[in-house]
Amino acid sequence: MIDLSLLRENPELLRQSLRQRGGEESLVDAAIAADQHRRDAIAHFESLRASQNAFGKDVAKASGDEKQRLLAEVKELSQKVKEASALASVAEEQAATALGALPNVVLEGVPSGGEENFVTLREVGTPPTFDGDPQDHLDVGESLDIIDMERGVKVSGSRFYFLKGAGALLELGLMQLGLKLAVENGFIPLIPPTLVKPEVMKGTGFLGEHADEVYHLGEDDLYLTGTSEVALAGYHSDEIIDLENGPLRYVGLSTCYRREAGSYGKDTKGIIRVHQFQKLEMFTYIEPADAEAEHLRMLGWQEQMLQALGLPYRVIDVAAGDLGSSAARKYDIEAWIPSQGAYRELTSTSNCTSFQSRRLNVRYRPEADGPTQPVATLNGTLATTRWLVAILENHQQSDGSVIIPEALHPYMAGMTTLSPA
Repeated sequence: MIDLSLLRENPELLRQSLRQRGGEESLVDAAIAADQHRRDAIAHFESLRASQNAFGKDVAKASGDEKQRLLAEVKELSQKVKEASALASVAEEQAATALGALPNVVLEGVPSGGEENFVTLREVGTPPTFDGDPQDHLDVGESLDIIDMERGVKVSGSRFYFLKGAGALLELGLMQLGLKLAVENGFIPLIPPTLVKPEVMKGTGFLGEHADEVYHLGEDDLYLTGTSEVALAGYHSDEIIDLENGPLRYVGLSTCYRREAGSYGKDTKGIIRVHQFQKLEMFTYIEPADAEAEHLRMLGWQEQMLQALGLPYRVIDVAAGDLGSSAARKYDIEAWIPSQGAYRELTSTSNCTSFQSRRLNVRYRPEADGPTQPVATLNGTLATTRWLVAILENHQQSDGSVIIPEALHPYMAGMTTLSPA
């Protein structure tokens, strides 16, 4: 949720942000109108209630016919107060809906436009060369007997799979390598719930334009999370947290679920786009003034992971129209995928400023005796199942084997190379 004072004092900044996103500027006007209507409705209700209280004193002093007349007026006024209270409640809900429809304000320097308008910040590493056409990750994985899509589909349907043998070890090794890096940099590991309440899912911004990507258990009114960011953002909801000794950093390891409702026909082969996967997610609560520096630190830790795995990649500054509602800036890291001859997203990191914390009511006290303020929140992925795609494709050899990155050797039960049976 955006700062209400920003809406009232600098609506043009919100309009400019929406223009960059390619959004509807009319959302700002609707929010302004709803906010004014809410304030008018509350003022009217409070005025009537004050009159009601004053009438009560007059009735107490009156007697006889005068008292009966006043009692009749009090009854009529009481009904008006009740109606005004109901109207004020409706106006509150309408204002909250209008304000909630506004996405976060993009930060200065974020590229304008849609998905294709990103800016490449750097390319790192050299894509491998092959004598012939490189195999895609599924062909490699099936020849190594470490990915079983056929049985995944048999058991659960399309976009499901089994990781088998060394494939399972590779995924677990990725998570352990990422956990090691996170803990060394002050992150507290959490195994979070993967089912959350509607208010938590909504508070993180995942029930907006991408609500159709989320699995909902209607009978229990719980949502399956597509990232542990959701549970980690809700971890300190309705709390005043202590940032006196620096930011609170958590890293969550969880199974994630996505409906992929808008991806019909895209990436139908293999494990690039699936309904269930593992993900290791960093999450930071920090003072807003330090958020941009933390964002670059998160990006640096992600790059350490890709470099440790020997993967060529590029870093892009995501355009405003592709940020999602919560992020004010997002960097994506895309690894080179040889079979496609293209870079594909492996990980991203987002600075959500105070957008999520306002919705979830997470605050801190900058000064011991001062008022509380919303914190800033940031998130970034340190490892996920999709990374296996880049590992298998970039490290495949002409004989069909795959060289395991040295950083993963401690987690591979002595294996350094995977070879076809």
